[in-house]
Amino acid sequence: MWILGNPITIEGKEFSNERAIYVCNHASPIDIFLIMWLTPTGTVGIAKKEIIWYPLFGQLYVLANHLRIDRSNPQKAIQSMKEAVQSIIKHNLSLVIFPEGTRSKNGRVLPFKKGFVHLALQSRLPIVPMVLTGTHLAWRKGSLHVRPAPISVKYLPPIKTDSWSEDKIDDYIKLLHDIYVENLPAPQKPIVSEDNKNS
Repeated sequence: MWILGNPITIEGKEFSNERAIYVCNHASPIDIFLIMWLTPTGTVGIAKKEIIWYPLFGQLYVLANHLRIDRSNPQKAIQSMKEAVQSIIKHNLSLVIFPEGTRSKNGRVLPFKKGFVHLALQSRLPIVPMVLTGTHLAWRKGSLHVRPAPISVKYLPPIKTDSWSEDKIDDYIKLLHDIYVENLPAPQKPIVSEDNKNS
C-alpha cells in the first residue's frame, strides 16, 4: 500500500475491526489521514480544536464530523469527553484518540495524558493500540512537503478495561506508554535521562 507516495505496511489487521478505543502515537499531520482511513467505519475521533489548522487533513477531520476539544477551557473539555462517551455508547461507535495530547516535534513518543483512561472507564470499551512508525520522516514538523519515507502501522491486541478502576489511572497510563516504548524503533523511543535510569 502507498499513501502520498510513501510505502506503508500494516500489521495486526485482525485487531483493526474491533469496537474499541483506538489510541495512536502522534508525530505528523499524516497521522490524521491514517486514523481516518484505518479505523473501522463508525469511529469518531477526539482532538484539540487547533487540528483544523493542519493543512488538508485538519479540514478533512472537521468535515468528517469528528470531535474537537477546547483544551484552554477544562470544564468544556470534560463536558466534551462526557458527550463523546454518551454518543459512542448510544450509537455503538468506536473512538480514536492521540493519548499524548499533542504532536511530537521529533517523532519520539511523548508522555501520555489521562484522557484515554477516563474514556475507557466511562465506556468500558477495550483499548487497541495503533503504533505508527516513520510518519514524522514523511512529513516533518514545520514543513509543507511530503517526503518519501517508509511508514508502518501496527495494531496490537485489545486491552480489556472492564475491571479498570479510578484509583489506578496512573498505572494504566504507564501500562500503555510502556507498550509503545517496547514497540517503537529506537529513534522514536523517549530519551531516558541518567536520573530515570538510576531511579
